[in-house]
Amino acid sequence: MSGKTISEKILSARSGTDARAGDIVVCDVDLVLGTDASSPMAIDYFEQMGGTAVFDPSRVLFAMDHYAPPANPKVAAYHERMRAFTARHGIELREVGDGISFQLAAELGRATPGTLVIGADSHTVTLGALGLFATGVGSSDLAAAMITGEVWLRVPETIVVTLVGDRPPEVSAKDIALELVRIVGPEGASYQTLELRGPALGAFSLEDRLVISNLGVEMGAKASIFPFDDTAECYLAGRFHGSERDVRSVVASDADARFAHEIVIDVGAVSPRVSLPHAPDNVVAIDDAIGTPVHMVFVGTCTGGRVSDLHTVLDVLTRGGGRVATGVQLVVTPASEEVRHRATADGTLGALASMGATVTTPGCGACCGTSGVIPDDGMNVLSTANRNFKARMGNATASIYLASPAACAAAALTGRITDPRTIGGR
Repeated sequence: MSGKTISEKILSARSGTDARAGDIVVCDVDLVLGTDASSPMAIDYFEQMGGTAVFDPSRVLFAMDHYAPPANPKVAAYHERMRAFTARHGIELREVGDGISFQLAAELGRATPGTLVIGADSHTVTLGALGLFATGVGSSDLAAAMITGEVWLRVPETIVVTLVGDRPPEVSAKDIALELVRIVGPEGASYQTLELRGPALGAFSLEDRLVISNLGVEMGAKASIFPFDDTAECYLAGRFHGSERDVRSVVASDADARFAHEIVIDVGAVSPRVSLPHAPDNVVAIDDAIGTPVHMVFVGTCTGGRVSDLHTVLDVLTRGGGRVATGVQLVVTPASEEVRHRATADGTLGALASMGATVTTPGCGACCGTSGVIPDDGMNVLSTANRNFKARMGNATASIYLASPAACAAAALTGRITDPRTIGGR
């Protein structure tokens, strides 16, 4: 019998079986995440299933992130229902302005290596950057997990993504992620795990890894996992206060594990990338999009709203003269209150506002068109988000382009898609 992949190891441990790719297993869940986009329906299912108590309130976390702040009385009523449900069952609730559900799970030390996390948001896979199996589920599965503490899964096969070469300082994690989406396609990793590894792994911070894991969903992946290493351990230091345990052998595939196939990316050969409307995999080198007019720039979400992203935007804007171009609306949305606090304390958000940016409430913001700034008719939007489907930001006539925080900052300066490497004489 061959060795096991990370996915097989974690799902074996959580199911108490010798789980192999293709097996159907029932697993104990370590953390259940709900959002205001999914929890109201999950509460309906919970009640229809006869739920009277949550299996373990300490392992459930709700966050108000998609509708932050609520745009109408109907949404405000959803929030009130979440408040009543969490109070009744002793569940931790993160309020409007606290941030995105899985960003909070990482910051609070609630998502730990070797565990199983489910959330009724497809981008819950982001947490795989911390060396765990995280995946999105539907509201009915979320409700069942809240009652039983269990979820059924088919153990996915694993695609190995090996990162090699020397990473140029001007190439972002978003560029690498978009290049991977281009290679794999929208369904090329359907119900499979993407496992990132290779000699170039050390060049990517934990925040970088969160971005790359996040975009696994745009390839159909069930999970997107990085091995647990010093980078993840340093991030969790001071955040995780549970029992200490050695997880390095759990969150690393065996040498003789079976993989579906391998993709090798030379990070030194990747240039800045842009995803053209209206599909995340419609990816080109930025040279092929240079000059495209941009009317709105959105910096935020779970792929562009962290402290390092905001620092990058400020650096590019400063190098380019420190002023948003006339006719361009720059919207900045921190991914969490922790991000907002840190970027306020170090002067980043104040500086961005002085340069013409509109800073909004932490959370998902304009990404999915349910809260925050909505683009006008016919606008071209350059965004750090993960999706650019038609009507994604609340206006079907807008055209959404995806790029790195640096490329978004360059467009805010110039009013058109611009290679950030050319700003400030670079």
